[in-house]
Amino acid sequence: MPLSEFISCVDTAWLRMDRPNNLMQIIGVLMFEGELDDTRLRAGLNHTISVQPRFHQRAVLEGGAYYWRHDPDFDLDQHLKRVILPGEAGKLELEKLVADLASTPLNHQRPLWDMHLTDTSLGGQALVVRIHHAMGDGFSLVRAMLTMMDNTPEGAPRPPSPEPLDDSDDEDEEDCHQGSRLVRAGLKLTGSLWSKYVEVVTHPTKAVDYLKTGRDVASELCNIATLGDDSPCRLRGKTTSTKRVAWSEQIDLPDIKAVGKVLGCSVNDLLIAATAGAFRHYLQEKGDDANKVKIRALVPVNMRAPDDEGALGNRFGLVALDLPLDVEHPLQRLYTVRDRMQALRTSLQPVVVLNLLHALGMAPNAVQQQAVELLTAKASAVITNVPGPQQTLYLAGARLRQPLFWVPQSGDIGVGVSILSYDHKVQLGLITDKKLVPDPDRVVERFAVEFEQLLLLVLMEPELLFDPNGLDALLG
Repeated sequence: MPLSEFISCVDTAWLRMDRPNNLMQIIGVLMFEGELDDTRLRAGLNHTISVQPRFHQRAVLEGGAYYWRHDPDFDLDQHLKRVILPGEAGKLELEKLVADLASTPLNHQRPLWDMHLTDTSLGGQALVVRIHHAMGDGFSLVRAMLTMMDNTPEGAPRPPSPEPLDDSDDEDEEDCHQGSRLVRAGLKLTGSLWSKYVEVVTHPTKAVDYLKTGRDVASELCNIATLGDDSPCRLRGKTTSTKRVAWSEQIDLPDIKAVGKVLGCSVNDLLIAATAGAFRHYLQEKGDDANKVKIRALVPVNMRAPDDEGALGNRFGLVALDLPLDVEHPLQRLYTVRDRMQALRTSLQPVVVLNLLHALGMAPNAVQQQAVELLTAKASAVITNVPGPQQTLYLAGARLRQPLFWVPQSGDIGVGVSILSYDHKVQLGLITDKKLVPDPDRVVERFAVEFEQLLLLVLMEPELLFDPNGLDALLG
């Protein structure tokens, strides 16, 4: 078990991206049936800590570089806490607790995570989990959390906790210095990429020269740097430190897959299209003209290899998706999302953004802050879809009924959409800035309705979907 690790440049970028108005914390809520057994809960957590060293390591700045160092004063009681919800201890009270925690920084003098266990009136207890984005992305953190779960209420006996750790391992220390040398060796490549980005932003005419070279990394970089700003609307603006959260009812995943198969779209296409429809309805409900709104969402693309063993860290790129809020018909909106996502996924954009984050992790903090502001000015929302386990899970004897999570937003992005599948169901979590969208529940309530519209099209007029002129008839 490593006692000390060099923090990768990409993870360093996320570590330094905290701002009072947008903290880089992934927030999750695990809702259970009944109560968790305290002894078994602690055993499960200790097991996760033993197999995922990042959970007992602090982020430390030494000699201009960041390291994960074992916390010799690690105490589980500092990370697992009991809280009491006020009033009825229902959904509203739980949402407020999550929103308050999303606005409260983690203690950087300790490992960057904590959990809050609370009783609710929703049929069981809830475990609110906060993990800093520097520790890992949604894909890896889901795997990490699975290490504390069981497949049955009884569970399997947990292995004993390891012996107390000694933070004086010379071999691990040498690994850190070796990692530092490898990073410095890659400085030329990422530094060149970063300098080109700055050059395009400060001298837009340079984009023409790069674009002439074809669809290589440089031209893709120009495409990102020269994206126009989003339309002014209530979904974007100066953010504050006060957040609001909401979550949707669950939708059956087999239904989504069946509709996607008929319509020739992926599950991700359907869920993003339903989200876009929910935002369109929200804007119209507020009296805005959604037909004139053009906004962009940053969508993470998992770049882990198929044989990845689930190590923590961030290994994803981003694509900038133009959300078709101005498209009225749900089917046309779906196909617009599908076509745009296909084009983005086959582009070099995810690779370029991942390398940009690598470069930002090596740049001075002030430079990184400026770059993040430039990048995030190109979008108004973040939308992420993380596939979770499709079997029923248990923790400390209690059945996991519904897991939820909320993605952080960087810069002045004020809207985050997180889609998670579990046990053949899908749920959406929405976090917003209170100043911009004070009532996110109005958006999530529409999420299922938007999907149901597509389901009804498939059930009521299937013959039109296979007719060469059917789409025109449906849209007409």
